Amino acid sequence: MKSTRTVFLFIAILCLTESLLGEESHWAWLPLNPEIQKRIASQDLTSQDIDAYIEKRLESKGLQLSPRASQRVLIRRLSFTLRGLPPYLGDVEAFESYSDQEAAYSRWIDKFLKSSSYGERMAQHWLDLAHYADTHGFERDMRRDTAWRYRDYVIQSFNKDKPYNQFLEEQIAGDVLWPGRDEANIATGFLAAGPWDFVGQVENKSPVSKRKARALDLDDMITQVMSTTIATTANCARCHDHKLDPISQKDYYGLKAVFASLKREERIVNPAELTSNQQMIAHIQKKTSELLRELRMIENSGLSLADIVGGGDGWGSGKVGLGIDPRTGSSVSMKRGGLNPSKVNIFSTVNSPFIEGVFIPEGQGGKAKIPYNSTGDSLTGIPSTSKATWDAIRKGPVNSQHSPSLAGVDFTKGGNELLGLHANSGITFDLKAFRNELKTDALKLSAKVGYFGSKGSFFADVWIYVDGEKVFEVRGLKRDDGLKDVEIKFSRQARYMTLISTDGGNGYSHDQVCFTNATLKNSNKEKLNSEQIKERQLKIVSLQNRIHTVSRPLDRLRDPQKFYGTVSEKTSPEIRVLDRGDTEHEVGEPLKPATLPLLSMLDHRLGDHETPEAERRIRLARWITDPKNPLTARVIVNRLWQWHFGHGLVRTPSDFGKGGEQPSHPELLDALALQLIKNSWSLKSVQRLILNTKTFKQKSQYLDGALGQQRDAENRLLWRQNPRRLEAEAIRDYVLSMGGQLNDKAYGPGYEDFKYTQAYAPIYQYVVKDDRDHFRRSIYRYRVRTTPNRFLTTLDCPDLANITPKRLTSTTALQSLALFNNEFILLHSRYFSAYLKKKGREDVGEQVRLAFMLAYSRSPNAEELTESSDFIRSQGLLAFVRAILNSNEFYYID
Repeated sequence: MKSTRTVFLFIAILCLTESLLGEESHWAWLPLNPEIQKRIASQDLTSQDIDAYIEKRLESKGLQLSPRASQRVLIRRLSFTLRGLPPYLGDVEAFESYSDQEAAYSRWIDKFLKSSSYGERMAQHWLDLAHYADTHGFERDMRRDTAWRYRDYVIQSFNKDKPYNQFLEEQIAGDVLWPGRDEANIATGFLAAGPWDFVGQVENKSPVSKRKARALDLDDMITQVMSTTIATTANCARCHDHKLDPISQKDYYGLKAVFASLKREERIVNPAELTSNQQMIAHIQKKTSELLRELRMIENSGLSLADIVGGGDGWGSGKVGLGIDPRTGSSVSMKRGGLNPSKVNIFSTVNSPFIEGVFIPEGQGGKAKIPYNSTGDSLTGIPSTSKATWDAIRKGPVNSQHSPSLAGVDFTKGGNELLGLHANSGITFDLKAFRNELKTDALKLSAKVGYFGSKGSFFADVWIYVDGEKVFEVRGLKRDDGLKDVEIKFSRQARYMTLISTDGGNGYSHDQVCFTNATLKNSNKEKLNSEQIKERQLKIVSLQNRIHTVSRPLDRLRDPQKFYGTVSEKTSPEIRVLDRGDTEHEVGEPLKPATLPLLSMLDHRLGDHETPEAERRIRLARWITDPKNPLTARVIVNRLWQWHFGHGLVRTPSDFGKGGEQPSHPELLDALALQLIKNSWSLKSVQRLILNTKTFKQKSQYLDGALGQQRDAENRLLWRQNPRRLEAEAIRDYVLSMGGQLNDKAYGPGYEDFKYTQAYAPIYQYVVKDDRDHFRRSIYRYRVRTTPNRFLTTLDCPDLANITPKRLTSTTALQSLALFNNEFILLHSRYFSAYLKKKGREDVGEQVRLAFMLAYSRSPNAEELTESSDFIRSQGLLAFVRAILNSNEFYYID
């Protein structure tokens, strides 16, 4: 028993020792190898040095590198690795014709690194890490039509070989480090690239649910930044201390304090451009408003009620979409749905000389006294309602309006105007202010009113009151009723005009009532002689010309560019540890912003409670890119190795912690990291080194019984090149190129390979179009998060809701069926067949040779030529092409 207790005691002491020392000794958190650092400081790492590291490990297992692959294989491998596209036919022939094969190989590396396709290829890898998409995801999966600017930023950054440390700093804090640079602002789209729960954070009525959704949103930002840049699973400490790595819950919530004030939304690329535009617009609007006032006074066109509701002066300075919340009287621009809580029969004043105020009516069967002005006067006769309303009273259509058209007229065009008044809502105008502005005591209302909701059983009621007395009424107004004329003359003593829409007793769904071209004007008609009429007409023409001249600069003024990114609140909220991650159970004192303390060579503190949000992100970005941080450089060179070999030196590319794998070649990993830093963080310089190695240029095939297969079946020691299958996007692009249909248009909004239907949850229905814009590279696809393209998903395109550091490669029957029968494949098989006929000039043998060169970058052997020719003669060229596109050799790099 005593000896047994001794053994257990020894084991316990050993485990405790490992626990205490393991944090400091874990390879990833140690400084970069000092011996290698001295060596590289005096002499750059070479491709031969990289091979030496590989060969040293191979020799320890009695293995050696495989022979060099053929020139044909190498140019195909290079082209797909760096461009994601096959080599051009001329390139294959030229590459094989060089007598100095090594010199030719190096030249083609440089050629492909300079290609604009390089950035498109590398960006695909990075966007997997950012889990980028053009929609929010979750239940609503709404569109992000300006998210593409971040995608373009990534492509351009790779093409320019932007220093990697700068690339990271821009994406984490570019908007506060370089606020005047457009690309630095757009770069922060990285923080917002992941999914966002619109329902959970906006529409949900439960504060508890909102807090949970917000916590998950911030967790996504933390996870993305830390896993992508330093391969650390900090998110594992959200509910409890990390089970493997020295990351406590307190550390996690210190990180959360860095991002706590950030929210995802569309924002202006260059705020200075917006300010400049606003100043110019305000100056022009002031001048045109003065001229318009003079013109409309002469024409007696009157003051526009819609313009006034839109925050204008009645002469045209109002903004379409701007409105008034009937609950509060405040100005709103954001679309609203279901205004809750909605208190009925409460009058709220409005900050406008022309508008007395607004309210939500509930008539209690006509008995209720509803206040319509600020002095407490009331009106009666309104029926019972559902006591709720939908959206603000707006200049223009209300939110989710069925249509802005009625009776054959689109009231958003041709100088027409809409005053949207969704049931149930009321608005009172001050007639005294109109008299003062128009300089007349004789006023009249001129308008038309209609039901702009859906057809069928939907209807609403419309009312107009003057000083509490009903002067106009339409009950049960439907869409089929068209437009009703409204002409009301007011007595000189009339003070208030009230417009009301109510739901007709059947609920407020679809009750979009609108007054069209509603104006208050002088009801007196001037009597003019012919000379006065002529003079007046000349004055009108002169004013119209001056208005045109003054407003002409607005035609050249572009709207400020927008992108989907993050904005920060003015103050950072207090962050405490959440017990078991429960948002309703905070514990402890508020935490200061901090990053992870696992790197002893760096200070993890990022400020105090008073440190501004901008400074918090700047300090985090610089902590990540600090040359003394061993993780950042190690992680990215490992990713580069993975992108070129299929597997990294560390096969868990986003987990360098204790739960991840050990590096197969730790010294090589550090050597590459140190060379990257020495080369000013140039990714292309490291790629050039890797691609020029004998290790990269090896054959991928091996003979049965090969020693490497027996001693290193997973090829961790790299005794051969890894055979790699093309990703889904690369396969699609390859198919497009086969028939000469690939559209090389770069940048800009993505192509939409779906039919879009606006609904509560938008509907994305995928289609295959014979349309050149749809033949762009897959990197420019409009990416829908929750409704993926089934063809690409079948070929292992990842789930865009998740961060994907390494793609899965599966082999299924569905893949074969998709590559044989999918509508996209069939369309481009026909294009490929037509191309072969055109270039092969009806010579079957020539068609076969050309097909093999395009698909496999090689000529067919004698047996392949004979069998392929016989197959074409018996089954047709299209069947042959479909077989080619379904072959392993087609969609494997080599």
